[in-house]
Amino acid sequence: MEWSTGLSGLAVGLLIAAVTAPVGVSGAVFLLPVQLSVLGVPSPAVTPTNLLFNVVAGPGALLRYRRTGLLYSPLTRRLVAGTLPGVAVGAVLRVFAVPGPAVFRLLVAGLLMPLGLWLVTRTLRPARTDPPAEPSPRAVTGLALAVGIVGGIYGIGGGSILGPVLVGRGMPVAQVAPAALASTFVTSLAGATAFTLLSLTGADDVTPHWYLGLACGLGGLIGGYLGAHLQPRLPETALRLLLGALAAALGVVYAVHSLL
Repeated sequence: MEWSTGLSGLAVGLLIAAVTAPVGVSGAVFLLPVQLSVLGVPSPAVTPTNLLFNVVAGPGALLRYRRTGLLYSPLTRRLVAGTLPGVAVGAVLRVFAVPGPAVFRLLVAGLLMPLGLWLVTRTLRPARTDPPAEPSPRAVTGLALAVGIVGGIYGIGGGSILGPVLVGRGMPVAQVAPAALASTFVTSLAGATAFTLLSLTGADDVTPHWYLGLACGLGGLIGGYLGAHLQPRLPETALRLLLGALAAALGVVYAVHSLL
């Protein structure tokens, strides 16, 4: 029944967002296999439905971070300043020959799996040398631009890439998480708008599953707020371990989907 599917989507969205929001990951990529194998969303519609989830769920965590004063930071402005034009460039590049999704997923898997394992190992057994220097503002904006281009081409939010990279470069999770979620929200909003406009032209395969996307997004809205509320109560070590574990798990998910 459709209402039971909607309740399942709401529960899954709430649980995923509550776990991922404290470290700046939207969790949409974890929602993807659930949509395909459990909720029955057809493959072409998964990407716009995931973007719809990000758009609806994102304000929950962002509102909480705004109330704590963590949202309006120079890092947030730099990430959004790079991500927004990057999405536009990526959308244009999507028209031309770009690497297929399988190649992209393997590349992301090759980045996130070792990075996540490195974060976990470094947190459990910290090196005795000085921690790495934080990236320069120009490097942060350049990274955000690159991630935004990838998001425009392949329809991903980007926080799952930005978070582990910036934390791995020595930035605290509490600083990175709100900024990464803000850039993910901007990227997803632009992507969802593009897919909506395409669906109006009669391209049914890019039409999101509105009912399920909104149900999952509503759960993510609640879960994201709860996760962001929980973050200040978690020690930095726990947050870094969670981010490292999520990055490694995301790498596994991308690797499996690239081989399917």
